[in-house]
Amino acid sequence: MELYHTPVLLEQSIEGLAIKPDGVYVDCTFGGGGHSRAILSKLTTGKLIAFDQDADALANQPEDARLILIQGNFRYLRNYLKYQKFEKIDGILADLGVSSHHFDDQTRGFSFRWDAALDMRMNQHATLTARTVLNEYEPQKLRTIFRLYGELNEAGRIVHYIEKYRAEKPIDTVPQFKELLEPIMPPKAQSKLLAKIFQALRIEVNQEMEALKEMLEQSVEVLKPGGRLVVITYHSLEDRLVKNYIKNGLFDGEPAKDLYGNVSVPFASVNRKIIIPGENEIEQNSRARSAKLRIAEKI
Repeated sequence: MELYHTPVLLEQSIEGLAIKPDGVYVDCTFGGGGHSRAILSKLTTGKLIAFDQDADALANQPEDARLILIQGNFRYLRNYLKYQKFEKIDGILADLGVSSHHFDDQTRGFSFRWDAALDMRMNQHATLTARTVLNEYEPQKLRTIFRLYGELNEAGRIVHYIEKYRAEKPIDTVPQFKELLEPIMPPKAQSKLLAKIFQALRIEVNQEMEALKEMLEQSVEVLKPGGRLVVITYHSLEDRLVKNYIKNGLFDGEPAKDLYGNVSVPFASVNRKIIIPGENEIEQNSRARSAKLRIAEKI
């Protein structure tokens, strides 16, 4: 489990769920099973439904009758719960980080460290890959992806070199992609820039923002009053969506007011101040550095 993925903000997120021993909980991102095992340790007659669309994660499943592990995307949360005959649940945990396993697997194309095909699919049965995005997307769409998901001021220049390269031959591998980016790579900040570029591609390939929005909207329907929503984000766009939805029940804008100026929102924020990892956790797991935890309670 530790080799696959070290769970981030483990204590704080489990505490935030306020677990009832006989409750029903969802772990949206099973991964190495770290958060799921911690939830199971608090349950007696309760149930845990865990999701992971990556078949590799299924190998980490513990033998436990209280656990139902579903190979699927958490964007279909409501449908899967209905299929499993759970109408209402007590809590949802979503750790939106990418497992260490994905970065370290040299065949999956998530990391710029390896000589690999440009894949980046969490779900290996999906058709959209990073190669498809780079070779087939229109320039304007590519610029939007790099600006929005990578927060890259260099988006225009990146797309210029992508267009120039793919006019002559397809961009198939990580080394090819790095080669075409060389003219805009600052020697001292190369890794930082590549990390942002690869992050943007991964988010697009896996439709991460759309999946997050769908899960948040469904959480209102499936959670019992008093049920907890616990989300760990790693990207400012993710965090903004979660923050706005908890505050207003919307992803942008302000909620409508009634005749008396009152607003109806689905959640109450449990932690007024954002929860972030301490220095010790970051020292032991550098990938926790950008993590932010938000906890809300269904009204």
